[in-house]
Amino acid sequence: MTRIGIISDTHDVLRPEAVKALEGSEIIIHAGDIGGPEILDRLKILAPVYAVRGNMDGSPGGDSLPATDIIEISGKLLYVLHNIAEIDLDPVAAGLAVVISGHSHRPHIAHKNGVLFINPGSAGPRRFSLPVTVASLKIVGDSINCDIIELRV
Repeated sequence: MTRIGIISDTHDVLRPEAVKALEGSEIIIHAGDIGGPEILDRLKILAPVYAVRGNMDGSPGGDSLPATDIIEISGKLLYVLHNIAEIDLDPVAAGLAVVISGHSHRPHIAHKNGVLFINPGSAGPRRFSLPVTVASLKIVGDSINCDIIELRV
């Protein structure tokens, strides 16, 4: 089993509850709007981190992050971008198993044409009445499962 922690929209806030929820992850993916580079440095203490640039990541360090990334984990291809509305490929034709995005601050999991779409929601400052969340993705052989974890803040 491979456990992947997924976080997004921290906006310079890394809550202790988010760190605790991500503990035990073998890999952490940050889907953008990170804030300062110290957020990624703190996550790297837990596990290797893959991150993409969000629309608010223009500060030093953030502008050097890629807008998208394709990561192969346990033989599965994961595509990461910040805003799902800006997806620039056909996930099925590209052979993707998972598409991970952030931006909306709304946690969401959906299956479309055999591809798992995940938005972990926002782990940073609360926006409106939306929950503060991260996600946990588990890959076991050909099985991929994801759970949204609501943080008690």
